[in-house]
Amino acid sequence: MNGLNMAAVYLVQTLGSLYLLVVLLRFILQLVRADFYNPLSQFIVRATAPLLTPMRKAIPGFAGIDFASLVLAVLVQLVLIGLIIKLMGAALPGVLQMLVWSLVGVTALFIKIFFFALIASVILSWVAQGSHNPAVILVHQICEPILAPIRKIIPSLGGLDLSPIFGFIALRLVDMLVVTNLAIATGMPRGLTLAL
Repeated sequence: MNGLNMAAVYLVQTLGSLYLLVVLLRFILQLVRADFYNPLSQFIVRATAPLLTPMRKAIPGFAGIDFASLVLAVLVQLVLIGLIIKLMGAALPGVLQMLVWSLVGVTALFIKIFFFALIASVILSWVAQGSHNPAVILVHQICEPILAPIRKIIPSLGGLDLSPIFGFIALRLVDMLVVTNLAIATGMPRGLTLAL
């Protein structure tokens, strides 16, 4: 692969991963019932609306789950994988295998979003406690569905909330035991993983 192709792969991966992140955040924000009047939420809605609005006519949501944005995330991942394989000069595998790789990549990114949101939540609890910044509020809204069930099992000890530690452990275990093994079992090349 020559330098121009490597630059093109880098550009496609970077820009594609950013858009994939925005699409998956749209799914997560609806899943956790985040405040859609938050300025960051409004940016995500506007960035995803051109592709998502027509898809919603064909793919309705159900039980609070926005299936259209989830399907869009998988399709974006599928297109990115196809572009990267072609730019690398390799032959495209079957559509079914690429679809499985797309599902693995989207699942990995889904876990990473929660993982980094937990890290941000812990740091913000030290430096910006009680802040009304839109980003801080959004991070807490994303983390709460993970941390609330853990807090029911493990209460805070003397004002110290240990739920993020167990949240990190659970997310890392799912990543190691499920996502990484799926990527290996399906033969997903390491260079293709946008989110792993």
